[in-house]
Amino acid sequence: MNVCLLNDSFPPVIDGVANTVMNYARIIQEREDSEVVVATPRYPDADYTGYPYRVLDYPSIDTSRLVNGYRTGYSLSVKEINEIAEFGPEIIHTHCPAASTLMARILQYETGAPVVFTYHTKFDVDIERAVGEGFLKKETIRAMISNISACDEVWVVSEGAGLNLRSLGYEGEYHVMTNGVDFPCGMSTPEQVRSAVEGYDLPADVPMFLFVGRLMNYKGLPLIMDAMKMLDDGGMDFRMVFVGGGADADGLKEKAEEYGISSKVIFTGPIQDREVLRAINTRADLFLFPSTYDTNGIVVREAAACGLASVLIEGSCAAEGITHARNGYLIDETPEAMAALLENVCHDMESVRQVGENAMKEIYISWEDSVRRAYDRYEIIRDLVADGTIRRRRMHKSDLLIKTAADVAEGLNKIISVPRNIRDTIANDLTRLYEGMMSNNE
Repeated sequence: MNVCLLNDSFPPVIDGVANTVMNYARIIQEREDSEVVVATPRYPDADYTGYPYRVLDYPSIDTSRLVNGYRTGYSLSVKEINEIAEFGPEIIHTHCPAASTLMARILQYETGAPVVFTYHTKFDVDIERAVGEGFLKKETIRAMISNISACDEVWVVSEGAGLNLRSLGYEGEYHVMTNGVDFPCGMSTPEQVRSAVEGYDLPADVPMFLFVGRLMNYKGLPLIMDAMKMLDDGGMDFRMVFVGGGADADGLKEKAEEYGISSKVIFTGPIQDREVLRAINTRADLFLFPSTYDTNGIVVREAAACGLASVLIEGSCAAEGITHARNGYLIDETPEAMAALLENVCHDMESVRQVGENAMKEIYISWEDSVRRAYDRYEIIRDLVADGTIRRRRMHKSDLLIKTAADVAEGLNKIISVPRNIRDTIANDLTRLYEGMMSNNE
């Protein structure tokens, strides 16, 4: 099977969805009967020649200041669309509701291949951060839901993610397809742990709490800081380690200084080496993840792979499959609840370790198992196309471009915050593309 994977983030930008796409691509490419092409917006100076599968980067617009380091792909790039079409995808799988899904829809018209969309992230939160509340947010969400609804099949990474998608206006069906983790099941060796934490003040007899991910306040990080202050005020010694970078990192460091706990809170910055990260998870006593934003929380299962139990918000997506005090801990969304639980369970670290072992046995899922399940579903979708249950549709590129140009123009007119020079550039490029295609009688 030929599979085209699309996402708006890919190295050098690393996030949970980029990690998902890389694992899908790697595992599918390893099959003797399959080929993969990954399409992603172009980042300056990025080199994709070393990947075991083909990575096709297409033109992009620098929106990194608006969307925290991300670029926006120019989905109407005919050259790259033609290259992917010549590849002959039998499945087009898009992992972002914006540029990637627009390109996926264009490819569907061109190739007739079905489009699968996976909903990973509560994108309404990121939209609000970029454009604020009000009309602009509403219109952007409406456009993205329209994009998602045009796909042949929609997957969500958790039941909670599906409910969130429904709350934004999506009315179609969806399938829950959980993501895996690339950590092997089992702990790092003592030597690996010592090497990974060398230089950090982590006394052996002091509880170590861990958070891994983007340092963004909407992941519940202020709640962690407030809970740490409460523990410190109560006389409890601990170490809180934050691994990652993000827009709110400096604010968290300032908060640690303000609370007088900077000696107990460690910020490592981003760690790309997976073995080092695995060793840090092995060293920790509890993983703190009070996020109600994340739809799946791969980091929770990465922690479980290392026998590390997580503290989660009851009812959150990340808490799906967790039984309190069995394979994790569930709390109310308050710093008081987190501080009380940590103070209580840290009196019996043997019990905490047992909960971590249960998490390893009960909630861990490898990427190999996750992608195998996805591939099986790809085959079913391909059969549904073959027997006519999913109808193929093929449209001439010039006809599609007219409709796409109209949609883009309408959207940009509504999104008045887009700079005039960007709107003019897109409009001029669309005109040249259309005229070139018509003159070549494509």
